[in-house]
Amino acid sequence: MPRRTVVLSLFCWVLWMPFVFVGALLGAFFGLSWWINLCLLGFAAVFTMRTTVLRASSSTNQVRSLFASLMQPLPCIVLFLVFWIYFGVIVVDLLPFLVVSLFVGYAFGFLFVFQLDRLGRKAYGLPALPLFRAFMLNWVAGLNGPFEEYLEKLGEKENIEVSFLRFDSSHPKAAIIVPSVHPGPFKNIGSSLLPSLLKEKFENFYRCIACVPLGILGHELDLASQEQNKKIVDNVIASANNVATEEVATQSVKVTDGKATVCCQIFGSTVFISFTFAPRTTEDLPQELGHVVREEAVKRGLKCAVVINAHNSIEDVDRISQNGSLDGLRDLAVQGIEKALSTPFENFETGASTVFPREFTLRNGMGTGGITVMVFLVAGQKTAYVVIDGNNMVTGLREEILNAMSSEGFDESEVFTTDTHAVSAVVIGRRGYHPVGEVMDHAVLVSHIVEAAKAAEGTLERCTATGQSITVPGVTVIGENRLNSLSLLVDKALRRAKRTVIPFFGIEGLLLILLLTLL
Repeated sequence: MPRRTVVLSLFCWVLWMPFVFVGALLGAFFGLSWWINLCLLGFAAVFTMRTTVLRASSSTNQVRSLFASLMQPLPCIVLFLVFWIYFGVIVVDLLPFLVVSLFVGYAFGFLFVFQLDRLGRKAYGLPALPLFRAFMLNWVAGLNGPFEEYLEKLGEKENIEVSFLRFDSSHPKAAIIVPSVHPGPFKNIGSSLLPSLLKEKFENFYRCIACVPLGILGHELDLASQEQNKKIVDNVIASANNVATEEVATQSVKVTDGKATVCCQIFGSTVFISFTFAPRTTEDLPQELGHVVREEAVKRGLKCAVVINAHNSIEDVDRISQNGSLDGLRDLAVQGIEKALSTPFENFETGASTVFPREFTLRNGMGTGGITVMVFLVAGQKTAYVVIDGNNMVTGLREEILNAMSSEGFDESEVFTTDTHAVSAVVIGRRGYHPVGEVMDHAVLVSHIVEAAKAAEGTLERCTATGQSITVPGVTVIGENRLNSLSLLVDKALRRAKRTVIPFFGIEGLLLILLLTLL
């Protein structure tokens, strides 16, 4: 905050100095009154600027805002007044203008901000600039509370489904948790941190390894705040205490239609199934697909379905996603389930491990959840599921990882990302984030994945499984349409500010010049 105040004061001096220098120059040729009048106009301009900026960017009350607006220009104008006394100027004659200019400057600053705020009040009953201020507090200082207060007010209540698979040996071993929540909208706002947060809290409570890949949904279910994250986390932890009793699983199978690939494995009465379009772009999938897959699983005697969007390939941001039709994906899912059901059910072993690469940060596209690998051994088949805490992956990287896993002796493997938006809005670029692998050394990344896979393999032990689906009631979400409209609101306010700033404060300048001629 002190740095931003110093910058504001510097800009105010940049604004005031031309009035002072031009006035002094004219005063040398045409009389001292030119210097005085232009210096007074500069004082009024600086006060107006500080009033406008502080009212737009600060959440302090009006008295403190007024005091802050006067902190720089008032002591400076007092020094000028003392200096002018030595030239015989009767400063009392200047006081009426100083007093009136304060009222005029404050009024114009207030009205300028007010007319921008009206845009938000008309649309949502909320002022536009405090919303912009809350966004800037997050962007500059990382504060999420002010912006999330607005999301809470604008959000809607929804019942959120969470499905998960838990694996136990003599103790809790591992868990795959899939909330029907989009991990956004950006940075540390809303549910952006939910994948790593849920992983951390679940692991600390159950003393096991957990991962949180992306479910089948889009931005229509972003959570509004950290309070809503806590609801999800608390409900999952409280509901996941059922003892795992199902002792058998099928091998992992894959089916493809040339565009989409489905990976499927059944643990007891729960099917674990994922979708990818790699190497084509794999973005968000419709919620209806998850519902359809669950219905098809139930029809075939299964009790639960954990459905994953692998979200593991992105080509060019300007290209249209190659996602297929809902019917085509449903048919592919049915093929996967039936192919898995046709294989023998056998006892299985589970291993899990997580690594946190120090080389990669949020700016590189790696979330704080790191890389988790879960390994399953069923009837001699060794399968690895790799979950990376990131927002999608560059095209081709998935295939590099699968080849590396095959070289390490894994018969089947698949790669998922969490779609965490904690990596979003932390870098400047056309996407606003880096997909996994875009600015990472692929060899280093693959070596970390192999390291985690070997560590997970080293913990393999006989396990049981249980699948479950719960509903968390009354969760406040903020949908994609509302988020987009909020972004447009801030943009409209800025465009109106650019359009009106010159005529608005030009009128103030003319009024102050008129006052100088009359007083």
